[in-house]
Amino acid sequence: MKIDNSHLKSLAPGSVATSRPKTDAAGTRGAPTAAEVQISSASTQLTKAGEGAPVDKARIAEIKQAIAEGRFKINADAIADGLIDTARSLVQSQRRA
Repeated sequence: MKIDNSHLKSLAPGSVATSRPKTDAAGTRGAPTAAEVQISSASTQLTKAGEGAPVDKARIAEIKQAIAEGRFKINADAIADGLIDTARSLVQSQRRA
């Protein structure tokens, strides 16, 4: 099934067309308006954090092999400690802000 997008107008980057036409003081409807969309700095930082993250492909292959062979052991204590440390750091950073 083909979707026909010919009725959509091209928009400037960062803007979105609204579905409600603009009305003036006399109540006359004009052309649809555009709304500006802004992304918070936190969102931008999160996006950049994922870029260029170090990936050790050899280590990943080693872990996959260990899982397939049943040799991979999960250290629940280390995982729990890491989660608690992360949560503590987040709470502390929220208190400072």
